[in-house]
Amino acid sequence: MSRVCELTGARANNGMAVSHSHIRTKKLQQVNLQKRRLWWQEGNKWVTLRISTKALKSIQKIGLNKFAKSQGVDLSKL
Repeated sequence: MSRVCELTGARANNGMAVSHSHIRTKKLQQVNLQKRRLWWQEGNKWVTLRISTKALKSIQKIGLNKFAKSQGVDLSKL
């Protein structure tokens, strides 16, 4: 299973690790994914999602259904 957020589609980013002598080496910056069981009010059931912490913070702010609709995700298929 790849490290991709199920709601936002966020995935790894290519970056550079820069040493003190400014030697640059490639590194992969992974997404902070968490497996969470969230209550979906409109579907009246629990939904288990693998989502990023940024998405989780947005869900706590605006709600699961509204955030999923803004991202174009159908929660009934999950």
